[in-house]
Amino acid sequence: MGPSPSEVFRLLLRGVTERRWSELPELYAEDTVVRHPFLRYGGPVLHGREEVRAHFAAAAELPLEMGARDVVIHETTDPEVVIGEFRYVGRFTDTGREFSATNIFVTRVRHGLIVEARDYADHLNFAAAAGRLDELLGEFAPV
Repeated sequence: MGPSPSEVFRLLLRGVTERRWSELPELYAEDTVVRHPFLRYGGPVLHGREEVRAHFAAAAELPLEMGARDVVIHETTDPEVVIGEFRYVGRFTDTGREFSATNIFVTRVRHGLIVEARDYADHLNFAAAAGRLDELLGEFAPV
């Protein structure tokens, strides 16, 4: 049966904050779908474990230290779905810029694997700390 949805969420959060990038894709089903609704046009949408693997490989390149604070996990009436609320707090090791980014993850877990996730992240604070605010704001320019 595998770990519960709440346990999988905790493993995901621990893996991100401990920079276990190569291990994280194993928490996802082969045919998973991960959305980032707060990015322009809701993208990128990650389809499948290999796209998730590439996403985490890119994250591994970031000069980043972070932890999770104020973690609250809400179990729902759907036994496969949990909602996690938390803040990433950290800093970019190359610049020393600190950040705090609020997040809500809605995660569907089946047989111990994430089959669907919607990651509502505070990309604005993260981009500002990374020195990539212009890049992010360009995403939101009218088309």
